[in-house]
Amino acid sequence: LWTIDEGTVSLVKGTSEYNLPADTIDLLEQVIRTNSGDTATQSDLTISRISVSTYASIPNKLTQGRPIQVWIERLRDNPTINVWPVPDKNDTYIFKYYRMRRIQDAGSGVETADMNFRFLPCLVAGLAYYISMKDPDLASRIPLLKEVYEEQFQLAAEEDRVKTPARFVPRIGYV
Repeated sequence: LWTIDEGTVSLVKGTSEYNLPADTIDLLEQVIRTNSGDTATQSDLTISRISVSTYASIPNKLTQGRPIQVWIERLRDNPTINVWPVPDKNDTYIFKYYRMRRIQDAGSGVETADMNFRFLPCLVAGLAYYISMKDPDLASRIPLLKEVYEEQFQLAAEEDRVKTPARFVPRIGYV
């Protein structure tokens, strides 16, 4: 159970590690924004995600410059990002990201589910399926409810696909 939203972290000179919000599951895309708010020079630059082993193999983690790589440490309580090189300027770089975050609890008097309307039929079908597994009198309905749940999930999930064209052009070189 997750949803997607965006966020930013202002990077500070000499600081490599930053906390993400506690409800963050993972990052989907990330860039370094330079000259934020300046219509003539604002730019979003790609920052590559690296593994822990790649981050660990960086010989000098204190090298300063424009960050080009990020290692995302998905900790239990609070995920963190580690950028490299370490920012060399204050108030210049913004780490902009799109994240998967946990859906907020609908308890505590909240009556609105923190989810997209496309998933409501899936939610209802899923609840019916899981409740049926707890009541022995409903055992005969489990296969049908499971089928309906899986169908509703597939319909909702297919709506969240990227709907942009993809074009692949082979690079042909000479030997």
